[in-house]
Amino acid sequence: MLKKLRVSKSFTAKIIVVLLLVILIPTVFTSLSFYWVSDAILKKNVRESTLQIAEQTADSLSFILNVGIDTSDFISSDPNIQRAALQINGNAFEENWSFQYINTLLNNYVYSNSFVKIVYLLKEEGKGWGSGTFSDSELKQIHLSDQAWVKEARRKNGELVWEGLQYDHLSGGGENTDLVLPVGRVLKDFDTMKNIGLVQVQLDGQSILGTVQKLKLGNTGKFFVVDSEGRIMIDSNLEIINNRVRNPDLYTSIVDNDRVEFEFEMEGIPYYGVKQLLSNGWMLVGTVPVNEISGQLERLQSRILLTSAIFSMIAVGIGLFVAGMVTKPVKQLTQSMLRVQQGDLGTRTDIRTADEIGFLSKQFNKMVHEIGKLMQQVENEQNEKHHAELRAVMHRIHPHFLFNTLSTLRWLIDSGQNDRASEVLSALNHLLEANMGKNGVMITVDEELDIIRKYLIILELRYEKHFHLELNIEPGTEKIMIPRMLLQPLVENAIFHGIVPKNTDGRISITIRNNGEGIEFLVEDDGRGIGEEKLRLLNEAKTAVEKEEIGIGLRHIYDTLRLYYDQNWECSIVSGRGQGTAVRILLKKPKETTS
Repeated sequence: MLKKLRVSKSFTAKIIVVLLLVILIPTVFTSLSFYWVSDAILKKNVRESTLQIAEQTADSLSFILNVGIDTSDFISSDPNIQRAALQINGNAFEENWSFQYINTLLNNYVYSNSFVKIVYLLKEEGKGWGSGTFSDSELKQIHLSDQAWVKEARRKNGELVWEGLQYDHLSGGGENTDLVLPVGRVLKDFDTMKNIGLVQVQLDGQSILGTVQKLKLGNTGKFFVVDSEGRIMIDSNLEIINNRVRNPDLYTSIVDNDRVEFEFEMEGIPYYGVKQLLSNGWMLVGTVPVNEISGQLERLQSRILLTSAIFSMIAVGIGLFVAGMVTKPVKQLTQSMLRVQQGDLGTRTDIRTADEIGFLSKQFNKMVHEIGKLMQQVENEQNEKHHAELRAVMHRIHPHFLFNTLSTLRWLIDSGQNDRASEVLSALNHLLEANMGKNGVMITVDEELDIIRKYLIILELRYEKHFHLELNIEPGTEKIMIPRMLLQPLVENAIFHGIVPKNTDGRISITIRNNGEGIEFLVEDDGRGIGEEKLRLLNEAKTAVEKEEIGIGLRHIYDTLRLYYDQNWECSIVSGRGQGTAVRILLKKPKETTS
């Protein structure tokens, strides 16, 4: 068996490869498809579930935040509260009335809404009212005017000022101080619009924190809330409140990215994240390691690889057995094929078995005989095909050329500009006389430039713009024969895609010279330019044509150069956004061809 393997190792390898493919392709395809589909379904379901949970939680948090906003708005607009704030230094009767009224009102807010924990109405002189366990002595120990939220409230002049999760600093409850989320603003006298005090509504921090903590992402994932600047405002770890998110990738995904789903890395570990906007402009953010979402599929992947390895070993054994049975006749047939490959069409095989290989030998002999007859036929057909391609290139560009012109004419007629339409029709008549009225596909440079001048007349009538044409023609090059409409599509593209989108007049420069290597054509414009990705694709003509991401005009030019000048040409495009475009064509060995 080993001797046969050495003698026929090439065929044996082929048989083994075939059997491996036959056995492994369905196995691997089925296994991997199952893995990929399972992974995709799992990730999709987890992400959809995570997004849904995040949306529902964001709605719940927004509802709580809206309670604080509504409460603050109502208190600030209550005229009795404004009057009480203005009369805090008045007579004893009025102060007593104000104290009772405001205390009753603030306590009613707290008792009537489970999310409002405490409400304060403060004066910067150190006086104020508060619901619940408000401590006047605690208020007197701080300077309100030095508090950051007070300064921000003054700056915002009536708008809301939100603070991060914290313990109430004005409560007299001692160790029973409440965890709150404050929202404050200045209290204004609506008659004079002067600041007369401060209103601070403190939402129930435990309820808010509980709403966030009950969310679960994997085993170690978590949710937290940040403001528009990326500072953490709600988190179970109060030590990081008011600190900016440390991880730069996470910070960028939160602050500078509008997507609700994102991925980032933390200490080399990939993470998945979601975020939802809250009603006060903050953002609910959830993060979890990616492996906690799809880690359960790793065992399945290992089993798939093990199964594939076992089937591979079985395929190798079967391949060795089959190869030993068919190696000898196949080797004879292979040697005959190699001689034919080297050009010996007189080669014939002499395998006379009754099986498929014997039949293949007979068919091989017939094939070699037919190849000899077909080679001459193919050579003749290739010559005809080349001429047909040359004609097809011109037949393709002419309808495109006429379509753009007739579209202009139709647009003018539909818009009632009959005089301009008549001018365009007259210009088209002259253009057709100069272009399509001539026989042959080769024209002089002068004739090509004349076509361009007449076409510019039509475009100027359509767009009511002036397209200045600059010609720098080296003496002696104007009579050179070139394929018809080699330069006209470049001028057309410069106007349609470069100058017209700028909605201004434009300049087009055509330079023709002999640079030693051949005849160089340079068409430049002052249009809006081409983006980097598009420019890179256009400079790879073959790829652009295969992907069908190139216009008719440029494809006409590339096909014309390929068919008329074989490999003896160069074409490149230089451009930049807002910097115009320059197209360079070099004909190293121009060849005159007629249709």
